[in-house]
Amino acid sequence: MRKNRNFIVIFSLLVLLLIAACSGTQAPEETTSATPGVVNQSEEVLVADEPDEAQPTAQEAASPGQAQGDYADLPVGFTEEGFPYRGDPEAPVVLEEFSDYLCPFCGRHYNETLPTLLENYVAEGQVQYIFRDMPLVSLHPNAPIGHRAAICAGQQGADLYWQLHDQLFASQNQWASVPEPITYVTALAEDAGVEMDAFETCMADPQIETQINEGVAAGQALGFTGTPSFRFTSSESGESFTMIGAYPLATFTQWIDAILAGEAPPQEEQVETEPPELPFWANAEGLAPDPDRPGYTLAGDEYKGNPEASVVVVEFSDFQCPACQQHSLLVQPTLDQELIETGDILWVYKHLPLEMHPQSLVAAVAAECAADQGKFWEMHDLLFESADRWGIDEPEPELVALAGELDLDESQFETCLDSREPVERVVSDIYASLGAISSTPSFVVLADGQGSILSGSRPADEFVTLLQGVLENGLGGQ
Repeated sequence: MRKNRNFIVIFSLLVLLLIAACSGTQAPEETTSATPGVVNQSEEVLVADEPDEAQPTAQEAASPGQAQGDYADLPVGFTEEGFPYRGDPEAPVVLEEFSDYLCPFCGRHYNETLPTLLENYVAEGQVQYIFRDMPLVSLHPNAPIGHRAAICAGQQGADLYWQLHDQLFASQNQWASVPEPITYVTALAEDAGVEMDAFETCMADPQIETQINEGVAAGQALGFTGTPSFRFTSSESGESFTMIGAYPLATFTQWIDAILAGEAPPQEEQVETEPPELPFWANAEGLAPDPDRPGYTLAGDEYKGNPEASVVVVEFSDFQCPACQQHSLLVQPTLDQELIETGDILWVYKHLPLEMHPQSLVAAVAAECAADQGKFWEMHDLLFESADRWGIDEPEPELVALAGELDLDESQFETCLDSREPVERVVSDIYASLGAISSTPSFVVLADGQGSILSGSRPADEFVTLLQGVLENGLGGQ
């Protein structure tokens, strides 16, 4: 068994090094639209009311639409409607991003696409970049706190707004599922140099929540059902075009260049770079049952429920994660009873052992070894129920004991623990998470060829209601 322990440790280190070297893996878009639509927009956009304060805010103190200062070598300010922007207010193209600070694909846009747009277009005076609040509360219940914090920082200056905006995106994983996100974002604001008494007064102002809700309504009025979504407007003609989804830089370049040339953005067939498709483990082919391995998808993942269900949930979990344990013991039984055993939902499991949990990888291997004897879900449940028993420096003897409690062949199980194959299955799941999922538990909800990610454990009744909404209305109804 010591041989296995050494092998697991060495392999874990190699996996972590490989993960650190990899980036940019595509994942399901957090949107219900698969292609960008070229649509002339004429709807009235809802705007936020001005804050009702005796002293003028930073937005009010500046001339409407004029830059208040600089941030990261770019002019920044607030539009006449009060929306934060970067770049030249007289730029020939106005690009509005409707976004959610906790949306993974908004984060991908922020990290991978926005820096080049700022350098190539905003810094050159070609694009004025405006940020619009559109938190998707049903998917990211903590998100409105971040939007509120950015707005309140902005009342003290546009540079402070953009500084907090950047910090919120940069630390998505740290505040996505914490029980009290206001504590975390308040610390971010303090680190940014925000005056805290005024900030805390603003955070308690119900008008800020109204302003955020109006931002969501404005996006919905434009036909946006997911984030990130974008509206491009020609300053010369006033003509607007919308894009829904985290598209690659090449698509943004094509659209901006076309508008700068006085043309409409390219139609779908003219867009050279197609949006990413769902990966094999999340598409219809990969989710199909494996005829040679009952209980497995063709992608090699364990599942339960109806393979023909219209909604699929893919869970990424860690056997040593307390929130995963809470979900497994307190939430999953209700989901099983009300949605999975009824045939409404197909539930798929993928491993994501985290570095902070040193025994989680060998526990995942143990679950795979139990699966080889037809008892994955039984071992899955037992691992969460008995986490204190095996979460020790030498977990293997306890894991073998658990195999005995499940009437598994202990000799076969122990041989499996010492082998490479089950570790490789776990590593395959880790690679599937790259670029999209880095915390546990996370759930990829799939419907009608589209996907969205839910981060963190949530109460059973809330989870049931959310999934019932997807069953009735699709992802667009969330």
